[in-house]
Amino acid sequence: MSWRESLQQGLVIPAHPLCLTSERKLDEQRQRGLTRYYLDSGAGGVAVGVHTTQFEIRDCGLLQPVLELAALEAHGSDAILVAGVCGPTSQALREAALARDLGYQTGLLSLSAMREASVPELIDHVRAVAEVIPVFGFYLQPAVGGRVLPHEFWQRMCEIDNVCGIKVAPFHRYQTLEVVRALAESGRAHEIALYTGNDDNIVADLLTPFTFGGTTVRFSGGLLGQWAVGTKSAVQLLRRVHEGTNPSLLLALGAQLTDLNSALFDVRNHFHGCIAGIHEVLVRQGRMAGRWCLNPHEDLSPGQLHEIDRVLAAYPHLLE
Repeated sequence: MSWRESLQQGLVIPAHPLCLTSERKLDEQRQRGLTRYYLDSGAGGVAVGVHTTQFEIRDCGLLQPVLELAALEAHGSDAILVAGVCGPTSQALREAALARDLGYQTGLLSLSAMREASVPELIDHVRAVAEVIPVFGFYLQPAVGGRVLPHEFWQRMCEIDNVCGIKVAPFHRYQTLEVVRALAESGRAHEIALYTGNDDNIVADLLTPFTFGGTTVRFSGGLLGQWAVGTKSAVQLLRRVHEGTNPSLLLALGAQLTDLNSALFDVRNHFHGCIAGIHEVLVRQGRMAGRWCLNPHEDLSPGQLHEIDRVLAAYPHLLE
């Protein structure tokens, strides 16, 4: 089976965090160990250099080393390697070429740096990157740096031949529907895999058949920061979705996942502590040495630790 076929069937793809030492230097041993944890848990791939990895890796020369470590650890496996690709077109083309040369199959293309660009300018940007590496479209929520992207953009992006997937993560039901409708109307749902990134609505996205104009499309899997923890549980959950387990039981788990996410992603404080929240769980599980971020001012918010204690006690079955 080709990697594109695997992507269409549906996979768990964790957004890979960054392991640092107390001096905020790359902890290579733990970084590779974290990749092994994901692959050993049954994840179908990893997304590296994305928001959960901290976009600041580009400012301190860590993008290439971090991409290389994941590629080395995944070598010889069937894991799909997804590289975050950011910045204006010149930067995005460099990052896409680097990822391609390191063996990454696709680039998750962030448009955060192009806040003022028109739809035609955005489409030209996507098309240019797609000439270097297959593009995984990305709707990043504005609260963590994304921008609102209209239905017209998604319509036109679906027309680009080398687009292989879309991660839908606006944390917004109306905006989610705009993307899904564009894919249904494009006639390319059999070519472009739809992945949820809506950590607040994971199970509902995965269970729902979306029908527009007689065409039904579904989310195949998830590419999620939430699944950077509890990856084995996530793999089991996705399997149960694909096997047709009672939707009511799955929706009950979905509500628990949303509650878990509210603490880890620091919803009460507008997502300020979302990366540190993921780190805190990984520290408790012995997979990271500390929850340090590259930005020393990025840490848990007041009250977030208490919330994390609460959800970890309530939902241990979601964190295997």
